[in-house]
Amino acid sequence: MLFLLVVVLAGCSSSSSPNKQAKPAPPIPAHFVATNSSNPIAKYLELVGFRVTEKSPGHLIVQFGVVNHSEADIGDVKMTVNLGTTAAKPGDPPLISFPAQVSRLGPSELKDVMAQVPTKLRVYELPDWQFLKADFEITEPKE
Repeated sequence: MLFLLVVVLAGCSSSSSPNKQAKPAPPIPAHFVATNSSNPIAKYLELVGFRVTEKSPGHLIVQFGVVNHSEADIGDVKMTVNLGTTAAKPGDPPLISFPAQVSRLGPSELKDVMAQVPTKLRVYELPDWQFLKADFEITEPKE
């Protein structure tokens, strides 16, 4: 009887077959990096959580977060943000570019930023959030 129970349990258990292939890892989310990486604070900043809404035709509102990954107080940061699509080829112009400012960015801090962007694009002409890609250039503080 015990032998029969062992055989039944062994038959019901799932075993990994050598013919099964491992599932591919999910894609890594886009990392929004600075284009002027020679600026000493560039490696510590990350842009996250882009949301684009429309205030009125010709006026978009772009909201996002700026993360300071360092343990240092960075202070005030000014940057130019270029928002494009993940399907863009190298050298393609961004969909929109705009200046943004973060005040008093402290150690390991996340700050919300909102920018009003004049553009001919309507919000429904932009890709969904998961297909947006951003890069930025730090304009202040200077290197």
